[in-house]
Amino acid sequence: MQVIKTRLSGVLTIEPRIFADARGFLFESYNQKALMQAAGISDSFVQDNHSQSGKHVLRGLHYQIRQPQGKLVRAIAGRVLDVAVDLRRSSATFAQWLGVELSAENRRIAWIPKGFAHGFIALSEHAEVVYKTTDYWAPEHERTIAWNDPDLAIDWLTDTPTLSAKDHAGVLLRDAEVFE
Repeated sequence: MQVIKTRLSGVLTIEPRIFADARGFLFESYNQKALMQAAGISDSFVQDNHSQSGKHVLRGLHYQIRQPQGKLVRAIAGRVLDVAVDLRRSSATFAQWLGVELSAENRRIAWIPKGFAHGFIALSEHAEVVYKTTDYWAPEHERTIAWNDPDLAIDWLTDTPTLSAKDHAGVLLRDAEVFE
């Protein structure tokens, strides 16, 4: 596997080794030992999530202020723009965001550690995302940053995403609870 560091400390893009031939392909989408050796990810994962979305459905920007979750994210169908926002006040990249395209074709995996808000938007007509989390979903601790926060100025590649009621109600980062 190839591990690519990003400009946000701790956020990684992982390109797994693909074994392909005329029959199709095979790759390890998760290998605890390899992730530790290649990327230094020693976290244990306790939950898997699977999300299906139509084009321009935007999910996020979510995080849990208590029981924070690290996430190992990949697209198994279609294409998404996967976004991480650094919410660690003590970080040199606090309030900065990073977007990476994840797709069934490129098979990239994003590692988003604890302390980040996370979201994605479907760029294809149909997209499916699966991700492992390092802690359980705790709705009482979940928070949402506004997808269109002008201070973040995230380029979601559309001005008219489809949002849930929860995501419509997201708060601006300047008013949000963040991590120290």
